This record gives sequence, C-alpha cells and structure tokens, in this order.
Amino acid sequence: MAKWFKRMLYLLVPVFLLTLLTGCGASKKQADVYQSTKDAKKIVWGVKADTRLFGLMNVKTGEIDGFDVDLAKALTKQMYGKDAQAEFVQTTAKTKVPLLKNGNIDAVAAAMTITDDRKKIVDFTQPYFGAGQSLLVKKGSPIKSIKDLNKNGVKVMAVKGTTAVDNVHKYAPKARVLELDDYAQAFTALKSGQGVAMTTDNGILYGIAKENPDYAVVGGAFTNEPYGLAVNKGQGKMRDELNKALNELQADGTYSRLVKKWFGGIPGFDIKEVEEP
Repeated sequence: MAKWFKRMLYLLVPVFLLTLLTGCGASKKQADVYQSTKDAKKIVWGVKADTRLFGLMNVKTGEIDGFDVDLAKALTKQMYGKDAQAEFVQTTAKTKVPLLKNGNIDAVAAAMTITDDRKKIVDFTQPYFGAGQSLLVKKGSPIKSIKDLNKNGVKVMAVKGTTAVDNVHKYAPKARVLELDDYAQAFTALKSGQGVAMTTDNGILYGIAKENPDYAVVGGAFTNEPYGLAVNKGQGKMRDELNKALNELQADGTYSRLVKKWFGGIPGFDIKEVEEP
C-alpha cells in the first residue's frame, strides 16, 4: 500500500506543478492592461527615438520628442485625467512587438503600419495617421517614381522589419533592396551613394528632407498604409478606450493641433491626407 501511494505521488506531483505553473502563466498573460494602467494612472508607451517628426531623441533634454509622443501624452491624460503620466520606452521595428507581448510596455505609438500579418499578433486601434510609402532622393536625381526603381541592379535603402522592404519587391521587383537597422543608417547609406533612393513612409521621409534640403521626396505615395496604435492580443478594453480617447481628441481639436504642430508648413506634405486616413 505504501509503495503504491508513493508511486502515485511521483506521478501526481509533476502534474500538479505543471498545472500550477500553467495557471500562473495564463493569469499573467490575461492581465487587464486597461485596469492596471487606470489604477496606476500611467501608460507605458513604446515609441520611436530615431524618427524625426514622430519620435526622436532630443540630445539637449534627453527626452524623446515627436507627434507620436505628444499624441500618447494627450491620450493618457484624456483617459485618466490631467495628472496621469505617460512613460516612454524606446523601440525599433524589431523590438516593439516583443516588448508589447512580454508586458514591458502597455501600448505602441511608433508609426506602426496596420497590416493583416500584424493583426494576427497584436490588436490595432482605428487608424490615427494616413501614411503611404514614398521615395527620398538627392535633388536632381533621375529617379522620379517607384517605376524608375524597376531596373536590374538599382539599389534602394530600406529599414529591416518594415513593410517598405516587401513593398519594393512588389512594386519594383527588379530593384535590389539594401536593408539597414534604422533610418539614420539608411539615410547615411543614401548620402554615401550606396543606392539611388531611400524608401519608407512619406511622413518619415518628409522629416528627413526637412533637415536635409539637398534631398527631396518624390513620386507621391505609391501605397496606402495608415498607422494604428497597438496593444497586445486580448486587450480589447484597452483598445476600445484608446479609440474613444482618440475620437474625443479629434472632436475637440487637439489632434488637428498636434498634426499642424509637427507637419504644418512642410513643402509637399498634405495634412488633409494625414487627418483622414
């Protein structure tokens, strides 16, 4: 009898521990981000820190500035009150989803294009910025549109992990894509003559062109890729509350004011297209 009892314990204890650990993991995974951020009156946002106009590190202040940052601050206060805090974590194309999935950040506001593939792993809000892919070239370049890239051997710079890479393969299959880790590296490669153009979303390219007058955005947008705020899968309440707050900011004029603050006066940039994604 004693041997039988011991044998049963050997069999049952591992099962019990596995059940306990699985239960704990499920509990953590299903944590209500909306409730926890509401209780803390703080949202931890994943933002870019290398993208002018959207999120760029200010070397003087040590803080990240940009449209996405200002919008995240406004959304946080709209949801939880004037004394609510928005905290920012620097992300890249490679890290924003893992940071979100691991619970290191509560939401992403990082010029993130809404795609069907991404919808499988994160939940998006409604579009908040009407973006489309375009080209940045040195002024005087013979490259005027995406069609001019569809030549054997022509090189174009893009950032790894972005939709820009796939779009070049789709719209200019004969072009060669040189993939860099970030936008600064991609633009440096363009300036050094490693390729004839840099491609990504128009808003990002206009930010680079604004600071580098020898370069221009050409060809208009050849894709329609609006940005959305992202939360982890299963956080429907957080997504819905972000949508509600975004609609309220659009209704009271805050959203329009932020768009004009960051994109107003940029030659060739159509603010109406941004506001109506």
